[in-house]
Amino acid sequence: MKNPSRFISFSKDFTALSLPQKFTYPFYYTPHPLATLAAEQLQCYIEKQNWNHNFGIEPNQEGLEIGKMFGVLVVENEGGQLGYLAAFSGKLANSNHHKHFVPPVFDMLTDGSFFLEGELKINDINARISEIEKDEQYLNLKEDFRSRKEKLITEEENLREEMRNAKAQRKKIRLEQKTKLNPSEYENLLEELAKESIAYKTKLADFKRYYSVQIAEIDKKLKPFSNELNDLLQKRKTDSAQLQQRLFKSYKFLNYNGNEKALLDIFKDTAFRKPPAGAGECAAPKLLHYAFKNNLKPIAMAEFWWGAPPGTEIRQHKQYYPACLGKCKPILSHMLEGIEVEPNPLLSNPGIDKVITTVYEDDYILVINKPYDLLSVPGKEIYDSVYARIKKQYPNAEGPLLIHRLDMSTSGILIIAKDIESHRILQQQFIKRTVEKSYTALLDGYLKETQGTIDLPLILDVLDRPRQKVDFEKGKSARTEWRVLERKKGMTRIELIPVTGRTHQLRVHCAHIKGLNTPIKGDDLYGKVSDRLYLHATTLKIKHPATKEEMFFEAQPEF
Repeated sequence: MKNPSRFISFSKDFTALSLPQKFTYPFYYTPHPLATLAAEQLQCYIEKQNWNHNFGIEPNQEGLEIGKMFGVLVVENEGGQLGYLAAFSGKLANSNHHKHFVPPVFDMLTDGSFFLEGELKINDINARISEIEKDEQYLNLKEDFRSRKEKLITEEENLREEMRNAKAQRKKIRLEQKTKLNPSEYENLLEELAKESIAYKTKLADFKRYYSVQIAEIDKKLKPFSNELNDLLQKRKTDSAQLQQRLFKSYKFLNYNGNEKALLDIFKDTAFRKPPAGAGECAAPKLLHYAFKNNLKPIAMAEFWWGAPPGTEIRQHKQYYPACLGKCKPILSHMLEGIEVEPNPLLSNPGIDKVITTVYEDDYILVINKPYDLLSVPGKEIYDSVYARIKKQYPNAEGPLLIHRLDMSTSGILIIAKDIESHRILQQQFIKRTVEKSYTALLDGYLKETQGTIDLPLILDVLDRPRQKVDFEKGKSARTEWRVLERKKGMTRIELIPVTGRTHQLRVHCAHIKGLNTPIKGDDLYGKVSDRLYLHATTLKIKHPATKEEMFFEAQPEF
């Protein structure tokens, strides 16, 4: 076997564990016991290392906190022995290479590589740009240009205001003197007023000409600097794009069948059109590429987070996470061709046997208690949903029916309008946030605080849909009020009142380190998989669309 040092033998007895029948579906999985065994062994190894890297879990360690995703791939070598490979995403301690871990698919940091040479040239451009931007003569000319332009604008506006006042005064004089003066005197007055108007226009023209000459002189002195700066910026843009294109072509991934495909070709037919930043640097592609290159048969795979949570995404120390859809799915789809992979569990309908119960009904509205694992509206792969069932049950009902939605995994109260006008009225209540609603959740941990408000803006993670992340610059405002209802057996039951209604708001606000830092039990996106998501829409208060009467509905959770 080539490079056997990367093949790691199990330190514990695994003979009681059976092999999986199919390879791990990397985008939604529960780790196979063999992968868990490998991951735990790797974690023991990581704990003993003394890398110059701050994962954010050791107090008083210097350097920027950077948690990292690690991966294990259980493999069988040509001798029929089981072991595993290990990898990390990106760089570790500012290096691509570490003993115990597979190398990158393409090492852009190799001495003398085209990437480093290209970076050096771009760094030279950046250095010259910085030199120009700090040049004292350039800065003085820029400031002089700016101040004179500012002065021109201010003084021109003052002169124009003076001209407007003078024009108004001339008009007033004309009106006042028209009846007081004889025709000859009035004609002389008009000539004098016209001369005054022309004098003001001449003054304005002379003023603008004077400043234009001054500004043109400064601009002439600025031109050598600005022209060179623009040329450098354009060259940096062109050189960076060419370097990136060459890099993308150099990243070539093997698959199970031995076929090679460049990163650029992998992404050309995706929504991104080109590889996003960091594509190919994740642990999973590194592991599979090394296995295929060294005749190792993939058995099972798992990836886990090591370190403090990042500021935006939700990551917990030692917790397992699937491969991301944006960067990894196109790559892994190519790499796994020819391997029998577990079916995507998200394509099956877990709500097929779930029953919808009625909380309230009249001629205008229907209030139901939605079971968990049933879609609110049809999805891309699954049509069965609250909408589909209600549409079938009430074929004469008009309009979109559903006014709001609950996540597939969330149970609880959902209101449906039977006609278009009722839908419009209720929808306005939701838009204006006059609807009152509360949720019950069971948190996977003990919460010390008793109540509070979470204010964390959210935005879609475009590289890992449908996950949301916190973004204080571009995110939409999201606020949640909460209070503890009960603490029991290491769990915390809380009431959640969403002030806004963002996608996954309650789930992210509970799980995020800047929120409650305690995920909802069974949250397969932001926590750990369980038998269900322990989140339930408990109460809803609206004004009836026809009677205008305030109505309160309640459905207690089954957990």
